[in-house]
Amino acid sequence: VFCVYNQVSDYRYIDMFSRYRYAEYKANERYTIGTNMPDMNVYFSFRLHIQQAALANNEDPAIFCERVSLQYKDVFKMAGISYTDFIRTTEERHVKVVQHFWQHLDNRGFIYKDRYQGWYCSSEESFLPTSQLKEDLGKMVSTESGQPVEWTQEENYMFRLSKLEQDILHWLNSGDKVLYPSNFCQLVKHWISEGLPDLSISRDRFRLKWGIPVPNDNTQTIYVWLDALLNYLTVAGYPIPGYCWPPDCHVIGKDILRFHALYWPAFLIAAGLEPPRHIFCHSHWTVENEKMSKSKGNVVSPIDSMKHYTNDGLRYFLLREAVPYNDANYNEVKLKRILNSELADTLGNLLSRCSAPSVNKEQVFPVFDYQVWDQCVATEGKEIVESVCSLPETVKDHFLEGNFHHGVDVIMNCARQANLFIQNQKPWELAKSDAEKSRLNTVLYVAMETLRVCGMLLQPVVPCLSDQILRKLGVTIQERNWHDLTCFSSIFGNKDNFEGRPLQKEKTILFTRIK
Repeated sequence: VFCVYNQVSDYRYIDMFSRYRYAEYKANERYTIGTNMPDMNVYFSFRLHIQQAALANNEDPAIFCERVSLQYKDVFKMAGISYTDFIRTTEERHVKVVQHFWQHLDNRGFIYKDRYQGWYCSSEESFLPTSQLKEDLGKMVSTESGQPVEWTQEENYMFRLSKLEQDILHWLNSGDKVLYPSNFCQLVKHWISEGLPDLSISRDRFRLKWGIPVPNDNTQTIYVWLDALLNYLTVAGYPIPGYCWPPDCHVIGKDILRFHALYWPAFLIAAGLEPPRHIFCHSHWTVENEKMSKSKGNVVSPIDSMKHYTNDGLRYFLLREAVPYNDANYNEVKLKRILNSELADTLGNLLSRCSAPSVNKEQVFPVFDYQVWDQCVATEGKEIVESVCSLPETVKDHFLEGNFHHGVDVIMNCARQANLFIQNQKPWELAKSDAEKSRLNTVLYVAMETLRVCGMLLQPVVPCLSDQILRKLGVTIQERNWHDLTCFSSIFGNKDNFEGRPLQKEKTILFTRIK
């Protein structure tokens, strides 16, 4: 689960590996897009069936938790995913926040004790209403997960969720895209229309020993989804005066939509706090159009995929193919085809054509000649210049909508346009004649400027490949920010700081084709 703060940023950039990471930076300061962002606060929490899983592995829950936690960190490190705070809900700072928040809810009259009974799903760690159950082979199961449920009766502490139905609806309707994509917002509104019963927020400690005990009652353990959600407040500094709240956006998977779009805003409203300004909910990955399942043996290991397709290759495919509102399909044949076609053939080929010593003999970012452009090149080059100039705002809109696939698509379309432009202008022929030097430089300038803009916009998607492109073109770390996305300065009569700049000397093979 990822939580994002945007305190003073004018722009946000989005990055994802398996799930999504939002990255933000101050527009008035010089930070690299995708890295080195001191204002970015990304917080993680993990919902684990700790006690059952630890027992199944004959491990102490704390040891089991430590091992699993390290596995997440290893994957993030391998994938090049950074974070400001990695929180584990066993930390002392979090325990204090949870117990303080519980007491605050109690003081405000939102907690009471009662005998509770209902269908409980251990897998989802939640009591489910009958509308979310179905019979399967003589057993009751959750309609959402297909996991079995059991009838449970016990004395628990209850949260007055039923009193907050209208407050949650008001929050959902309070602005544009409070919860998006819209299909998930409609689903949450449907849940509310069915009525929200009061929520059991504790479990008998005899049955569930792992977790934070209820203040002043050691016979009860605080419900994991009250505990876990509060990690956002913990790392925000709550309840110390001046803590940073609310977040601009939570980024979640659809399997935890109920907890983030119903329970979490209700807890916050009950405590007198503002709910998150936005929640972005994404769908899941299937394999060959089937749900990933250990029993089916079709679970994809991100570590194995990164070893075979590279970190950026896997990141690119996931962002290129993921559609937030529907499940996406992980297919090895399609993955190889996309990586070869777009990263090797389109981007890699364009970079090679522009920087090849046989064509770019001086090995520089060439000087643009407006007279040659106007006489010989503009007719064909005008379309690509217009496309690239509009690209930054178009990509920003798509990325902020969570439609990464659209953003990547328009970037690659510009790269394909540039390849076609190169193919038609034939710089390898122009390079044979000194009389065509100005025209050659102008053609290469258009292609390289397209590459520079595409490389910058792809930084959140394929950071390593983008770095290779920009280093080859002589673009420094300090020149890779949003305000550096001024396009084709020379064509519009302005000074271009890149003209005449030496290219990196080392030969660059951007992406090796996968066989």
